[in-house]
Amino acid sequence: MLPRKSVTWVLLLLLIFFNLSTSHSDPRWAAKKRRLRNKVRTMFYHAYDNYMIHAFPHDELKPLSKSFTDSLSELGNLKLEHLPQDYNGSALTLIESLSSLVIMGNNTEFQSAVVWLSENLTFDVDARVNLFECNIRVLGGLVSAHLLATDSTHRLGQGVYKNQLLTLAEDLGNRFLPAFNTPTGLPYAWINLKYGVVENETTETSTSGCGSLILEMGALSRLTGDPKYESAALRALRKLWSMRSSLNLLGTTLDVSTGEWIEYSSGIGAGVDSFYEYLYKAHILFGKEEFWRMFHLAYIAVQKYFKHGPWYHEADMRTGKATYWQLTSLQAFWPGLQVLVGDIAAANSSHREFFYVWNKFGVLPERYLLDHQMLHPTEKYYPLRPEFAESTFYLYQATKDPWYIEVGESIVNSLNLHTKVEGGFASIRDVTTMELEDHQHSFFLAETCKYLYLLFDDSFLAEQNYVFTTEGHPLPVLSSWQDRLPETYIQSNWTFLKTDKEVRRTSAMSKQVCPSTSLNSWECAGQKIESACHILDFHGDHRCLTDEECGVDSTNCRRRSCSMAGYCGLWLFI
Repeated sequence: MLPRKSVTWVLLLLLIFFNLSTSHSDPRWAAKKRRLRNKVRTMFYHAYDNYMIHAFPHDELKPLSKSFTDSLSELGNLKLEHLPQDYNGSALTLIESLSSLVIMGNNTEFQSAVVWLSENLTFDVDARVNLFECNIRVLGGLVSAHLLATDSTHRLGQGVYKNQLLTLAEDLGNRFLPAFNTPTGLPYAWINLKYGVVENETTETSTSGCGSLILEMGALSRLTGDPKYESAALRALRKLWSMRSSLNLLGTTLDVSTGEWIEYSSGIGAGVDSFYEYLYKAHILFGKEEFWRMFHLAYIAVQKYFKHGPWYHEADMRTGKATYWQLTSLQAFWPGLQVLVGDIAAANSSHREFFYVWNKFGVLPERYLLDHQMLHPTEKYYPLRPEFAESTFYLYQATKDPWYIEVGESIVNSLNLHTKVEGGFASIRDVTTMELEDHQHSFFLAETCKYLYLLFDDSFLAEQNYVFTTEGHPLPVLSSWQDRLPETYIQSNWTFLKTDKEVRRTSAMSKQVCPSTSLNSWECAGQKIESACHILDFHGDHRCLTDEECGVDSTNCRRRSCSMAGYCGLWLFI
């Protein structure tokens, strides 16, 4: 395992970083970022205003027909089964937009939205919803907005806010709890908000579905003082982790009653993605070593069994053998997670491949067959997903490389060219023809626009470290939530880094764990810290007698072996 000292460095959230390079202070450079920021702001309000005019208080906008869909009951429901008859929406897109309004500085609209939700929103509705989707979108949106409303820095709720959003979140959390009443503690994928688990409910769920609840439900417990929400999510997470294979891999789908795997093939994309994300982010938010130990083992396994050059294929959890060679758009979150871990070189490598595919089609298709270098024959759509923009934001924060601004500009231009319509922004049904689909997903406002805006203007991050949930909702890193606050988390953003040569002013973001091949990263100077999977050779001069004296390489997480000459290294046949 990684030494505790290195683990402490790994903890640092890479969200607040002010690079002092000359290119960053160039007036022309600043002007370009302001122009792009304003362009994203215009995009957000085009989507938001059309939703408020044509769809509110229903869930999501249909931008082509300028109508609405009550989609909360449809999310994750591929066969559109058991749809409610009298459900009229829960203002899903408005809830998802709350933190974006704050980040863009529109306090007035935020306050108006809070007042409306306080007076009108109810979850006492006969609607069967996907637990995972409702958790990350609705509960996460409410909890995050409550934290922003009560943060004196933003001065949002002075005199008018009386914890109404937290009251709604607590009500929703209580409605989630019956889903966890299973023999294994793994929750049902579906819950009726009014009646609980319906008769003959399916027992099949995904790894993400029962392993990505800890941030929102943990935050709810910390805010209410009632541990039952966090306890339910934690029990499920521990059970899920106990089901891993001897290779530390998990499958994609499982049965919540028996605790048996249904689909053994796994990867970092759909059905599993946010499981990895939440292990690490929960470690940051709550300071639990348990989450770090899980993530560390899982991360090394991903690098060992899924990684192929800059790509990540899928593999059988039992054998580690490749199953599907495909890129999915949801995998594009992975470089952003690697930035948080500190594996900047690996993150940059994968990100550039995603950008290659983006440029090839104009957007990122849902599924691309790596072994055939072609689109999946049916999954050729692009539903305005945010993951590529998210990773671009993280990489720019970590490196301040202007190239990522150019990538962001390309994303903005593509979205405006291909998806903007009079009634909002429409999903793309087929990336080969750019045929549009009549749907503007709520995550376009919660994530896609938010991450693009933060890429060009990160002033929101200047006073506080945040963890962003998988739906892009910011949760502040608070010492009162930590089991044991790591020494590297500080109350103010700025601290001082002492090296052998000088004392440098630096931010929390710059104390990342540096990969051995960092991108000209001065912040690593004088610090013996490495990437999350790196294990040092036993001897400092890299000499060895056996393989056991060799560590794990930081750039690809492969075990090094002892050569005939008595030195540790990676060889062509490894």
